[in-house]
Amino acid sequence: MSYPYQIQNREAYEEAYQKSIEHPEKFWGEIAEHFKWEKKWDKVLDWNFSEPKVEWFKGGKLNITENCLDRWAETYPDRNAILWEPNDPAEKIRRFTYKELLDEVCLFSHVLNRNGVKKGDRVCIYMPMVPELAIAVLACARVGAIHSVVFGGFSAQSIADRINDASCNIVITSDGAYRGNKTIPLKSIIDEALLSCDSVQKTIVLTRTGEAVSMLSGRDVWWDDEMKSVRDEGLSHYKPEVMDAEDMLFILYTSGSTGKPKGVVHTCAGYMVWTNYTFVNVFQYKPDQIHFCTADIGWITGHSYILYGPLSAGATSLMFEGIPTWPDAGRFWEIVEKHKVNILYTAPTAIRSLMGFGTEPIIGKDLSSIQVLGSVGEPINAEAWHWYDEHIGKKQAPIVDTWWQTETGGIMISNLAGVTDAKPVFATKPLPGIQPVLVDENGKVIEGNNVSGNLCIKFPWPGMLRTTFGDHERCRLTYFSTYQNLYFTGDGCMRDNDGDYRITGRVDDVLNVSGHRIGTAEVENAINMHTGVVESAVVGYPHDIKGQGIYAFVILSSVHNDEAHMKKDIMQTVSKLIGPIAKPDKIQIVSGLPKTRSGKIMRRILRKVAEGELSNMGDTTTLLDPTVVESIIMGRIP
Repeated sequence: MSYPYQIQNREAYEEAYQKSIEHPEKFWGEIAEHFKWEKKWDKVLDWNFSEPKVEWFKGGKLNITENCLDRWAETYPDRNAILWEPNDPAEKIRRFTYKELLDEVCLFSHVLNRNGVKKGDRVCIYMPMVPELAIAVLACARVGAIHSVVFGGFSAQSIADRINDASCNIVITSDGAYRGNKTIPLKSIIDEALLSCDSVQKTIVLTRTGEAVSMLSGRDVWWDDEMKSVRDEGLSHYKPEVMDAEDMLFILYTSGSTGKPKGVVHTCAGYMVWTNYTFVNVFQYKPDQIHFCTADIGWITGHSYILYGPLSAGATSLMFEGIPTWPDAGRFWEIVEKHKVNILYTAPTAIRSLMGFGTEPIIGKDLSSIQVLGSVGEPINAEAWHWYDEHIGKKQAPIVDTWWQTETGGIMISNLAGVTDAKPVFATKPLPGIQPVLVDENGKVIEGNNVSGNLCIKFPWPGMLRTTFGDHERCRLTYFSTYQNLYFTGDGCMRDNDGDYRITGRVDDVLNVSGHRIGTAEVENAINMHTGVVESAVVGYPHDIKGQGIYAFVILSSVHNDEAHMKKDIMQTVSKLIGPIAKPDKIQIVSGLPKTRSGKIMRRILRKVAEGELSNMGDTTTLLDPTVVESIIMGRIP
């Protein structure tokens, strides 16, 4: 097995990139020929960024699961598709060959069908990182339902918001989840969420932790019972639903600069081609390698580089249920040694966290199988890059520093492992098909090298978002209205003398905490729900482990003697309304916020306070009350 479109050397990269820019339709049309189609497309690309409208492989018909499962089950039935490493290292590893995974997906497709799921329905999935999560996702795609996976760390309120926005009619969940030494009661969180979700008719519940849960007659059914019933009836193959190239594949909610999460929509064909192409080329995947992406499938990284990218390439993908520091900080390295992992793709947050334990957890672990290392989720700092290179890759494994977003569907800017040059803290070069531009605040394109600006993309690529679910105008306003005829990423970027790109971080009101995007407005709304809070403002600040921490400035309704208790209450409120990932790292109680006379909060000043840059606050004369700044500086939490 080989990939005819895999780039083998630097010259081939230059050639592919040039062709993709000069003849994009021909370029992507030739790559798409390598997939299984029910009907070929009529037109490769139709687009207009001002609406925005983007359609790839228009008129084409296919089902993504035939490309992820059936074709490999026919040609390589005994190849491992998924290896599963449980939270508890003493628990048994599970393996699914392509044949076995196809069988399970077909069975669960029958289960979905029997529970009323049909093409176009939205299905909310709130599950632990177990193989059944992958099976549920793929079964949705097979029957033509649109999956919306919600990360297991979100609260009942956050889940309800997502279910209601998508009008999901079915939820797939589990009794509970293991995460390190904790158990998370997923079913009871879902039960709370569903109190305000009228659209949900069925809940399918997997047994994972074995804890007692409430099962509502007529609504809740057990996964195992449903699967047994289908097996007993002798149902096996499920004919995949024929989908249009531009039919929705999934909705994935991501934080924006307003309080309401937005449902990013990805479609069947373009997303498939893009995740496959980027997986095969960035990681330089070779048949029979073990690919270990440490992300959760609740995030886009898990969708694209645990499931759809690797499986569409016939790869072996390793899923991990637990966390890198439990039962100790050597867990990742034990997994690498046990499964002989060849490609390790993880987040700078995890790397920095493990750096804090020193090299002792690595001693005695055989990491010689590692051939490629990857970084994802946020810009990686130089210290973490070099530690990763020296201690994990032993300076023998290239590091791919990948920049991309939920909205882009797959990797956009990255070196290709061992093919194009790596450069510490630089994502380096755009992938074929990607045309980045840097613009200033007025939208003027910044030419040349050794420059900085806001990162935009000027031409569509197959994996890009098509809309935000139920609100196309929000999609236009968020991504396509800031700069005319450009997709605005929301990130700042610099281009060095070699033409390599380095992402410098968000330039909008979105935080990147441990690789998870969290809107400042979302956190502020949650804080302001606390009865004792009058107003709040949230900014990011540099955090040694998370990359960015959350610093909240809070005005209370009255003087409280026990501020520490109030801060704990506020944390609990945020955790309840959004989830633990959004809890502020620092809460400073203030008497006022720096506001202009028109009432706008001057976040620039608050960012400087949070970052400790106190010597130059800039012009404060436009503030309604300039003295409030001195008070905030005095009370700053170091």
